[in-house]
Amino acid sequence: MSGAARIPETYLEGYVALLADVCATGRRLKRQELETRRELGERAADAGYGLRDLVSAHLTAAREARPSLPGDPDSLLTGMHQVVDAVAEGYERAQRQAVRQEEATRREFIDDLLHGRSDLGRLAERAERFGLRLSHTHAVAVARGPAAYDEGHQVARQVERALIARFHDRGILLTTKDGRLLCVAPGDQPEVLTYFAKQCYAAMDGGQVAIGRSQPGPGGVVQSYEEALSVLDLGARLELREPVLYASELLVYPVLTRDRQAMADLVQATLGPLTAARGGVEPLLETLTAYFDSGCVAAEAARRLTLSVRAFTYRLERIRQLTGANPTDPSHRYMLQTAVIGARLLGWPAAPLGTA
Repeated sequence: MSGAARIPETYLEGYVALLADVCATGRRLKRQELETRRELGERAADAGYGLRDLVSAHLTAAREARPSLPGDPDSLLTGMHQVVDAVAEGYERAQRQAVRQEEATRREFIDDLLHGRSDLGRLAERAERFGLRLSHTHAVAVARGPAAYDEGHQVARQVERALIARFHDRGILLTTKDGRLLCVAPGDQPEVLTYFAKQCYAAMDGGQVAIGRSQPGPGGVVQSYEEALSVLDLGARLELREPVLYASELLVYPVLTRDRQAMADLVQATLGPLTAARGGVEPLLETLTAYFDSGCVAAEAARRLTLSVRAFTYRLERIRQLTGANPTDPSHRYMLQTAVIGARLLGWPAAPLGTA
């Protein structure tokens, strides 16, 4: 069956009569006539007919009617051109509307998925449309870069192409939220999120990716997503430079801040005396951070701070004098290091401990 024959006559209603009038008078189509053709093209699109078949049907009808039409061929071609152009415009209008509707539906689903605002049973049914089986375990990776990203951004498209080329259809959902790139993947396929992180780092020319732990059930995506967001925030507070942060490797930090008041008390009692230092607390706090981050190797810590070893050890001694705790003494080290981590998590000294 030809493409033209597949299009019902209702979508060509009045077309031949219109051509006959155009050929007889040599006039151009009126505004309302063009709008009628656009509406027919829009209806054909909504009904699921292809644009190629629709155009073919119009050309076939014009060819079959040509022997009985008055006037010259130029008038016929002009009329056909106007009609086909209007039909195609209406068809594309319907397609754009369908795309916008699909995008709105997808965005609504993603928002409900990430915030758990929908009935979990209903959410699981909707998820199947997007290739997710929420009865299984899932993990979420969140990528933050130097810019804000939406789904049409070049970086998002580049990462999506790379994932599709590598993994095809494995129940993966790639999207954006609040300017970040997100990837939801089955919990038993950690290689997907690792590859996502690698592609994001390359496409963003830097940035940082946090990967939440695999969580079961319809609410697992929300839990893993929130965990990944918390890890990104933690990385910013602790100034962690690793390109990929794993929630499973940083579980100790949420534990440390679970009782924020207790942590604030520890920071105040342990590090509060450093505020009496002549140069302020920041240089000495920076000294402790570098010392612990370098594995308590003074020479390496001094190099990181571009200090001489002598100047660095002087700072350590000054810390001992002010706090009464010796950073080089293993019996004091844990308390100092925990207080330093707490200070970074609570934003001290920039943020007063009373409002942490």
